[in-house]
Amino acid sequence: MSSEISSTSDGCSVPQSKPERLYKVAFDLPAETADWAHASAERLWTGKTSVQMEVEVRNTPFYVKGIAFRDIVRVRVDHERREFVFDEFVSESGHSTVRIIIKDDEVRGMVDATLRSFGCSWEIDATEALWAIDVPSHVDYASMRRALIGVADEGKVGVEEGALSKGHREQLGLSESDR
Repeated sequence: MSSEISSTSDGCSVPQSKPERLYKVAFDLPAETADWAHASAERLWTGKTSVQMEVEVRNTPFYVKGIAFRDIVRVRVDHERREFVFDEFVSESGHSTVRIIIKDDEVRGMVDATLRSFGCSWEIDATEALWAIDVPSHVDYASMRRALIGVADEGKVGVEEGALSKGHREQLGLSESDR
């Protein structure tokens, strides 16, 4: 990150950081997901790493499976499409991706409060029904999952685990193949 120097009113110099430049990367969706999402690819924000053509994912995907916030992925340039395209997964960040579909509007506040209590952040799509949740590595995911499954069992939400980190899989007693 580069920085500039600016002066305060008392004449002291203070370094100022330039905002980081982010890049969109296209993640092609499988046909069944593309039909449901009404898009052939999901474009995620990414930031540069020290390795050429490897980037860090900077938002939580709504549709892409196996990718979470801050994961490192390799990209390639697709000259025909004139964009960066996902090539392969490199390493996980420790974060997990969970998606919720709200089926009963009355549970929004309760879901919001539950996610906040576990220290999660999330994005909501334009329909306000699909929530893409970032589950940081420090979260007790087994407890959070029980809370969400309880609401899902009542038919008020749908829950999908889009990407589970190694730490969260271990909390649940799942194998490596269950990412």
